[in-house]
Amino acid sequence: MHPAGVKDRRSGEHWGGRLYMREISLRITRLLVGTKVTPNQLTYVMTVAGVLAAPALLVPGLVGPVLAVVAVQLYLLLDCVDGEVARWKKQYSLAGVYLDRVGAYLCDAAVLVGFGLRAADLWGSGRIDWLWAFLGTLAALGAILIKAETDLVGVARHQAGMPVVKDAAAEPRSSGMALARRAAAALKFHRLVLGIEASLLILVLAVLDTVRGDLFFSRLGVAVLAGIALLQTLLHLVSILVSSRLR
Repeated sequence: MHPAGVKDRRSGEHWGGRLYMREISLRITRLLVGTKVTPNQLTYVMTVAGVLAAPALLVPGLVGPVLAVVAVQLYLLLDCVDGEVARWKKQYSLAGVYLDRVGAYLCDAAVLVGFGLRAADLWGSGRIDWLWAFLGTLAALGAILIKAETDLVGVARHQAGMPVVKDAAAEPRSSGMALARRAAAALKFHRLVLGIEASLLILVLAVLDTVRGDLFFSRLGVAVLAGIALLQTLLHLVSILVSSRLR
């Protein structure tokens, strides 16, 4: 059974974990707690699984996106399991926290870069259109910057000798900004640039491409995700600056 509050963490638990993966992960954790496997070793494997989504997306047809979804779901599973094993064995470490964040960065970036390369049609008979690879990389950069903006709040507060930010301090002081933030949170559009959501979207778009017989929907998706990533990078930065997190 999970400790109280694990599934209800405001920003530390993915909806996939709450909805289904935590129930699966418990079964895997029970098998691992009696072994010599360490949480950090699981985190390494987790990171590799997330990164493998990029080459998976280069496989033509629906096979590539399906493999990418499997890789990202394995990433999510191990992201749950490494923390559970750490709690069971009481093997906590700053290195584990750091590696977990690195894994999250790399998984999101890998999915988006792989999506851009897929849209560029590397294995097609025609000319490779590197515009889509560029837009996929741009989306990946935006996804990384969004995470970095959040993480750097903790860095700035630590260097200033301030305590960890409270949830209340994350709320914008401006009523207009607070309303905009609530609207964005309700729409959840910013989550599309995260590896788990992006991989599912890519699979849907690949199905549509198969029906149409080209890469139109994938290329449209790359452009939309690049736009979302850049817009969210800017909006997230503004929301941090107008909140009390840096004060």
